[in-house]
Amino acid sequence: MKPELVCFWIAVGLYGVSTFSYIFGLIAKYDKLFLVGLLSALVGFIPHTASIALRWMAGGVEPFITISESLTFGIFVTILIFLIVQFTVKRVQLLGVLVMPISFVLLGWAGTLMKEVASSIAPALQSYWLWVHIVGAAVGFASVLIAAALGLMYLLKERNSGGIYDRLPELGAVDRLSYRFVAAGFIMYGLMIISGAYWSNSVKGNYWAWDPVEVWSLISWLMYGIYLHLRVTFGWRGSRLAWYSLIALVVMIVSYWGIPFGVETFHSGFRIEH
Repeated sequence: MKPELVCFWIAVGLYGVSTFSYIFGLIAKYDKLFLVGLLSALVGFIPHTASIALRWMAGGVEPFITISESLTFGIFVTILIFLIVQFTVKRVQLLGVLVMPISFVLLGWAGTLMKEVASSIAPALQSYWLWVHIVGAAVGFASVLIAAALGLMYLLKERNSGGIYDRLPELGAVDRLSYRFVAAGFIMYGLMIISGAYWSNSVKGNYWAWDPVEVWSLISWLMYGIYLHLRVTFGWRGSRLAWYSLIALVVMIVSYWGIPFGVETFHSGFRIEH
């Protein structure tokens, strides 16, 4: 097996350990399992990074062209931001209960779709706008996933007491932190859509083609715009927005990686290979 694949599957295995540690830690209310989950994610991030670097060096092509590479890069950014939050924000151990299972499943799925390393790239993809588009999408996804994890943490703390729940931040603090991550995700999604439109115009001669992925990306972006509107204008707070962030996350995941498998899209010819 090639070195990049060895590193990749080691990362998937360690994220799997992290996932089950967080889930069983929550079920058993055993705090030490959360630490095991965090350390497994931290150690797994090393071979994850190595697998992307080795693949990039092997082909000399940006490692986010195919759908498996897109998923791998998106989860890489997600785990990076997750680890930064874990080590800079106090008492948010439960974040991993949602972040790690989704990361584990999506990365494992990416492994089943992985193809040989590409040695060339289509002329249409040879643009700095590709970097802006992909980084905007990856950071946006990571932000709203963490916002949804904070929403789940809010709901769990609201309904439970004792043990780990008493050591979590106050509900108001969790609510505000989730709001900030939604705002960050909204901005990065906007950057993704704008850069994609500019890039489309330079390649196809139009800014918007009503491609299914474009439409669903716009729907996802508007959903987070509505979240911000409900909070800022109508004063929504707490459990209603926590539920909203979880539902919006499902829509976003479907629009990113579900829609391209159901219909042929503009992205099928550039980024995604069925």
